Amino acid sequence: MKPQIKYIELKSGFSDNGPAWIGKVEFSKSGQTVYFNGKSLKKLKSGGISGNHYDLESNDEYWISGVKKNGQDRHWAGAGKVMIDRTIIQEYLKLVDFDIIDVNHFELVDIISTDKQKFKEIENEHYTDDELNPELRFKKPNELTDDELEFVIQDLKEEEESSAFNKARRSFKRSRLEFEEELENRKNALQQGVKMH
Repeated sequence: MKPQIKYIELKSGFSDNGPAWIGKVEFSKSGQTVYFNGKSLKKLKSGGISGNHYDLESNDEYWISGVKKNGQDRHWAGAGKVMIDRTIIQEYLKLVDFDIIDVNHFELVDIISTDKQKFKEIENEHYTDDELNPELRFKKPNELTDDELEFVIQDLKEEEESSAFNKARRSFKRSRLEFEEELENRKNALQQGVKMH
């Protein structure tokens, strides 16, 4: 896929006012990974908490979408300037319904290139038994082992406690409760099986 101009917003730890950018992204051969500003953002197979991609290194969720013609890319409840790569201004203005960059809405920035080879190596790494894969929280609860469920529950508890925004905190809690329910159901089924013997 050819590089494209996209809207990218950090969702983890924020409501609808996380740092946001408009810039040119590159894609992996499969189109499942987006490379932008030194990051590798992998498409979520199932719905995330509030994003549609996650950072391969930090597991932070990001929202990535095409740019809107009216320039209103943020969620209607969001706020804050959108950073825009100064090298793509002319190209961006051809995609939208206005012909100047409003400095009240945008901030011109320099976007760094991404070392794609570094991320290919990270993706090919295998996790050891004592280091569970943080991507597990993006799977369905019934797809995980008991140990994986416990790992994800702990991971989500930490995210919930450290989140600065109520909306994000509630999302982490809702997700955590789903994983806890699956684990509890398994324990109950095991107890029922023991009682029957």
